[in-house]
Amino acid sequence: MSPTTAHNSTTRHLYGAHGHVTFLGAGPGDPGLLTLRAVEALSQADVLVADPQVHDVVRSHARAGVDTPLRVEDGARQDTKADGPSAVAPNGAADIAMAAARSGKRVVRAVTGDPGLDADAAREMLACAGEGIPFEVVPGIATGVGVPAYAGIPLRDAEGTDVRFIDARTADDRCWTEVGASDATVVVSTSLDSVVSVAGELVAGGRKPETPLTVTAAGTTTRQRTWSATLGTIGQVLKSAKVLPSPEGGQPVIAVVGERSGAAERHRLAWFESKPLFGWQVLVPRTKEQAESLSDQLRSYGAVPAEVPTIAVEPPRTPQQMERAVKGLVTGRYEWIAFTSVNAVKAVREKFEEYGLDARAFAGIKVAAVGEQTGKALIEFGVKPDLMPSGEQSAAGLLDDWPPYDPVFDPIDRVFLPRADIATETLVAGLIELGWEVDDVTAYRTVRASPPPAETREAIKGGGFDAVLFTSSSTVRNLVGIAGKPHNVTVIACIGPATAKTAEEHGLRVDVMSPEPSVHKLAEALADFGAERRAEAVAAGDVVKRPSEKRPARRRARSS
Repeated sequence: MSPTTAHNSTTRHLYGAHGHVTFLGAGPGDPGLLTLRAVEALSQADVLVADPQVHDVVRSHARAGVDTPLRVEDGARQDTKADGPSAVAPNGAADIAMAAARSGKRVVRAVTGDPGLDADAAREMLACAGEGIPFEVVPGIATGVGVPAYAGIPLRDAEGTDVRFIDARTADDRCWTEVGASDATVVVSTSLDSVVSVAGELVAGGRKPETPLTVTAAGTTTRQRTWSATLGTIGQVLKSAKVLPSPEGGQPVIAVVGERSGAAERHRLAWFESKPLFGWQVLVPRTKEQAESLSDQLRSYGAVPAEVPTIAVEPPRTPQQMERAVKGLVTGRYEWIAFTSVNAVKAVREKFEEYGLDARAFAGIKVAAVGEQTGKALIEFGVKPDLMPSGEQSAAGLLDDWPPYDPVFDPIDRVFLPRADIATETLVAGLIELGWEVDDVTAYRTVRASPPPAETREAIKGGGFDAVLFTSSSTVRNLVGIAGKPHNVTVIACIGPATAKTAEEHGLRVDVMSPEPSVHKLAEALADFGAERRAEAVAAGDVVKRPSEKRPARRRARSS
């Protein structure tokens, strides 16, 4: 029996038909920091009760139809807990979770950071214990540990520095005096508006004004920002950075104080904020499904991808050709079927469902897929591709691996090619050259998509995006047509010369060109461009800025 099976079996035996509560640590903010056990618990939950600031982090792992009764406005408060900010009334979340558990539901109560460092979570656990409601705890990465790690600040040196964690909201004079008189590294959960007063408390407690201090806001997210100073200079550093007081009391931050904290080496250890596209808002003119692997790649470079579809898919005007081809597939007319897009897989699958067919109809037929995403769509359909490009994921790459027709080994010489109405002839011509007969069938039509929301259009035209990736000439024409021309501060990246020419014809300056006609090589080229810009800024002693941060300030209207 596997460990997972054993765990699930134990869980069923322990709880039976009764409900229970899982107190789950969602970490400091990066969704990738959820543990495997956390993801498992979320997938089994009937009810999800989450702190608002981690709701989006955990919601994507919950099963469809999970009940999420708690909202931000339900008893919201804005003070700071021991392990991060809380926006949930201390009793409201507990009452909701316990009521659901009493009715036999599996409840996940998700909190920021780690439940063991959350005083409210501890009170909720005691409430469950008091009423005999079974519960378990899934630890998470504590904010006070995770944020410094993402900021490039080791909390201990080789000699094993003592580390103290403090919640500035609950710390009293005795606490400040104790840590002020020690040489421990101090990790303080506080707010941006309170950092200067925290520094003052530590100096009053005995710390030297020249003691190193780092302050990190929005830690572990692509909005993360870290300021380095000393206890005596932090006020001036924040003022120079134009960090203004907030009417809400300031966003939560983690401050690290101490001579032995590793803050002095942050310029060498800041692995997260030094990613080549850190914080860049990158526009990807594709649907979320089409852009999945590309968006994941951009995130690995620190970027924030935004998918904006520029085309919509519609059925062919004359469906008879597609219907004949699908019937021919079932009756043995074809040796191969080649899929060049996820949309082609979807079109064939829908036609199968219309006829009451399933993946078993592909028995005896060889299946080719142009790339990983298309192959993944086929596997979800229940079909494992027989052929995928070993190199470039494109029609040309597929042709490089496609076998020539051999009348001895191939009983049938025909290929079914379902594709878009505007697809190029590269694959058709290449297959014919290899000796195959091709039924080139229009499986779907591509039309210009509807315009994106007004906010997105304004960001495109106003310079809110740092870069845009154009993967074809049609994406250039369609994006400009539905949303307008990107601002001149936006970095324009094109997949090849033809796409670049179309961009230039639309008045765009092309900054980046992919060395190969591959979306992943295009993303790599953009990352290289970002790394070069970052290195130039660092070498010149300048503040590293994203392209969108270099927009000229809007002129103020003259008063009449």
